[in-house]
Amino acid sequence: MKPDRTRKDEAEERLRSDEEEEEEEAEEGWDDWCSDGEDAGGGMLCLFCSSRFDADGSLFEHCAAEHRFDFHGIVKQLGLDFYGCIRLINFVRSKVAENKCWSCGQAFTSNTELCSHLHAPEKYLIEGKVPWEDDVYLKPSMEDDSLLHSLSMDDDEEDEECGTSMERGQCSGHIVLAEPLGNKLSTLPEGNGSDISARFQKECTIGSTQGEDRESLAPETNDSQLKIARASVNAKAIKTVDDNYFGSYSSFGIHREMLCDKVRTDAYRDALLCNPSLLSGAAVLDVGCGTGILSLFAAKAGACRVVAVDGSAKMASVATQVAKNNGLLYDENVKAEQKRGGQVISVVHTKAEELNQKIQVPQNGFDVLVSEWMGYCLLFESMLSSVIYARDHFLKPGGAILPDTATILGAGFGKGGTSLPFWENVYGFDMSCIGKEVTSTSARFPVVDVVASQDIVTETSVLHSFDLATMKESEMDFTASFELRLSESGTVVPGVTWCYGIVLWFDTGFTDRFCKEKPVVLSTSPFSTPTHWSQTIFTFEEPIAMVKEESTRGSSASVGTDECPATMLRSRISIVRASEHRSIDISVETTAFSSDGRKRSWPIQIFNL
Repeated sequence: MKPDRTRKDEAEERLRSDEEEEEEEAEEGWDDWCSDGEDAGGGMLCLFCSSRFDADGSLFEHCAAEHRFDFHGIVKQLGLDFYGCIRLINFVRSKVAENKCWSCGQAFTSNTELCSHLHAPEKYLIEGKVPWEDDVYLKPSMEDDSLLHSLSMDDDEEDEECGTSMERGQCSGHIVLAEPLGNKLSTLPEGNGSDISARFQKECTIGSTQGEDRESLAPETNDSQLKIARASVNAKAIKTVDDNYFGSYSSFGIHREMLCDKVRTDAYRDALLCNPSLLSGAAVLDVGCGTGILSLFAAKAGACRVVAVDGSAKMASVATQVAKNNGLLYDENVKAEQKRGGQVISVVHTKAEELNQKIQVPQNGFDVLVSEWMGYCLLFESMLSSVIYARDHFLKPGGAILPDTATILGAGFGKGGTSLPFWENVYGFDMSCIGKEVTSTSARFPVVDVVASQDIVTETSVLHSFDLATMKESEMDFTASFELRLSESGTVVPGVTWCYGIVLWFDTGFTDRFCKEKPVVLSTSPFSTPTHWSQTIFTFEEPIAMVKEESTRGSSASVGTDECPATMLRSRISIVRASEHRSIDISVETTAFSSDGRKRSWPIQIFNL
């Protein structure tokens, strides 16, 4: 860490520096990174000390960790509404300005003494008046308080009973069911948005018990307050999902599963260790580092600097300890000439989008960006947007991104890709009635599971390919049309073959664009060694009978039945980011064609993952 300097000193120093000196600092500033990268005077001022932050979430985390002021906990316990949150912040600021403890009221001679004294209150006044209930605290205690603006317009964690959170399941194991989109079209989580809007409307109702002053204000304030409610609910939902997402990766079990996935880990190891022209002397950014395994590979490959970023505080701490235990942790307090060769890894607890708020980095200063960002069906979890952000802001022009390509593929699967065979013979008893119900339910839920290669009944089709070096975030949403015909591989028996649905998987490539010595492909195909991603299964509402074209026979029956099997399926699949943060919506449209040109279409199936 650099010695602390006043913001005035820093501002004067910047004024003395011309553009040429700033460019030189950007090129030579790798060893000068520090963990406190706020701009002088910018951002939101801490409630208690002079620290500043660009996001209220970071500010409140700091207050809880450093000053024992758990803003979210107080709001949740007291059920504070929007105005209660405003009052609380202004109350605390007014007490700190007087060098008084907000909790017990004790006075001190300096802010330093006050900060040393700060403590969590022994109890909150659940009944009766809280000390900040007076409306005088609706007036900002500090002029142009950007925290209050953020609270009302951006990331309002405390809007109406801020402790209420949107519950979200975590995927675990090899079979995952997700809710269908049908009952999740609203952009507001149930029990949050409608309640908050209702409460704001109640606050502004003409003729309320608050009297005539309230009545006169209602027409002017209602619309803006409702906008505040909606914006804050969405921000709150995103924050809740992010907390759950990063929290789920705090479990060592999921990291063991990923590390034990040899297909995955060997692919990254080979790409990093077997391409010396790329990694030797390179500055590397690892987005979503987890245990830090990719950073360790990069350091071993000869990188001169590795910055590992993770949104989970626990995993950032773990990755730091792992790097230290292996003699690879960078220590900024050690002079460059005293550093040992491998001490190049720095771990930062942050999201990639907020890296500049944590450390100072030269713009576009990294040579290589590496990330294991892929989720189920490739795009689940939406971590790709963070990788694209890091690429655009931190990777030098022409820098390498690993992997640099990703492709989604699909095929039709047969009865063996369902649970029907199991239920047809349970210890010698026929329970197929259960199997039919389970399969029917699967038509409303995407299933993540391993599909055996012999259960693939059609040829493989490419749905969509991404170029990670050039793609835009908007290109994460796409629609693909493709045709499926029975496989020529010989695994399909003569006569009618039943197709029960479509299975998707992905391949990622470390191509020779960047990995010149050894290109690598990581495949999650049913025809390859299984990975922890498995495949993602979308079951039809009813199975479709198919035959090879030369085996077709004419019939007046519906296309896709045993009497008139289809020779080809035409599918249209759309994958888009869902209204629920880090989720994706998938729609599947299917049309079957017979040999005589007749066709039959099924209703669109909509899934949420």
